[in-house]
Amino acid sequence: MDNLHINTKAIQSGWQPKNGEPRVLPIYQSTTYKYDSSETIGKLFDLQEEGFFYTRLANPTVDAVEKKLADMEGGVGAMLTSAGQAASLFSILNICKSGEHFISSSAIYGGTYNLFSVTMKKMGISVTFIDQGASDDEIQKAFKSNTKAIFGETLSNPSLRVFDIERFSKIAHKNNVPLIIDNTFATPVLCKPITHGADIVIYSTSKYLDGHAVSLGGAIVDSGNFNWENGNFPDFTTPDDSYHGVVYAEAFGSSAYIVKARTQLMRDLGCMMAPQNAFLLNLGMETLPLRMERHCQNALEVAKYLKNHKKITWVNYPGLEDNDDHALAKKYLSNGASGVVSFGVQGGRKAAADFMDKLKLAAIVVHVADARTGVLHPASSTHRQLSDSQLEESGVSPDLIRLSIGIEHVGDIIKDIEQALGD
Repeated sequence: MDNLHINTKAIQSGWQPKNGEPRVLPIYQSTTYKYDSSETIGKLFDLQEEGFFYTRLANPTVDAVEKKLADMEGGVGAMLTSAGQAASLFSILNICKSGEHFISSSAIYGGTYNLFSVTMKKMGISVTFIDQGASDDEIQKAFKSNTKAIFGETLSNPSLRVFDIERFSKIAHKNNVPLIIDNTFATPVLCKPITHGADIVIYSTSKYLDGHAVSLGGAIVDSGNFNWENGNFPDFTTPDDSYHGVVYAEAFGSSAYIVKARTQLMRDLGCMMAPQNAFLLNLGMETLPLRMERHCQNALEVAKYLKNHKKITWVNYPGLEDNDDHALAKKYLSNGASGVVSFGVQGGRKAAADFMDKLKLAAIVVHVADARTGVLHPASSTHRQLSDSQLEESGVSPDLIRLSIGIEHVGDIIKDIEQALGD
């Protein structure tokens, strides 16, 4: 059947058992695969046949989940990684090498900001951070002759800025570079960046896709739409000496990006998701549409409650009509603005800590976006490596509390917040 709804794809895509095979995706807990001839192995290594020869590159369990995510996202292929940070790193390394440059929104996850500004700088890859609300002319000034990509988050962590994907897609394509979008907070249930012009979509699958905080992972999805033969990406159009002289754009067409990522980066650097984690991720993805509906409903109710509380100084949730990004949220997140709310408590940093310590149902955790309600103070945890000016660029104020709304009964979540705020 063609054109299945994403709710159906979440259940049915990826694993297609043949006659007599297990109905539920099995865990292929094997690093190796047996073949009857050396000729077959040679063809696998030469990418002339599909199959599995070592789990660092591909595994049947992992492969099935990759196919499911690509189908849900509308891409030509996907690659699972050991963590979201690996997906962020690989998405850039597959395009940029030492001496090259890319542009990123400053409103991104603190760990990604540090990866881009510090670690990748040591690799010789430079980044220019821009305000995603800047004018087209200002953003154009950030481009250099060696710029290779633009990066942004659909819904930024934790500042909750909504990225104007179509606008940045036009800017990127005008400059012959791809747009990479981290869709972790939105998931393909709320937003499909590829339909809005994104070329590469990445995830920390540890968040909503898993949904239960049991399986670390990341993912890269290739739209198959970007023209790598536009003269700006010779690594795709000239022979790869490290892989039998293959020319990726010529040999793999629309799948060139994701094949190159696997045969170069995953082969040399590792970071493959383990079969057990892929199995757990698949279980989480099966209920993703149901969970996202509840996350969004609960978060909107909590945001409205906080907005009317005398001890709350400000609330940021794109689903609120007076939010600065509400119009963008209606455009890109029409099915809900995800399950994370940020806000400030009267009294600043100390009051924030006191409030968090009094919560009983919501747990203080260095995590976000799973079935259980969790809370964190980013300035003193996930973003503590950033300077005050970098915190400001990222949209993280010292009093910001990030509340990840779970799928518990919303009345119980609000009662917990109420008792923690006190009189």
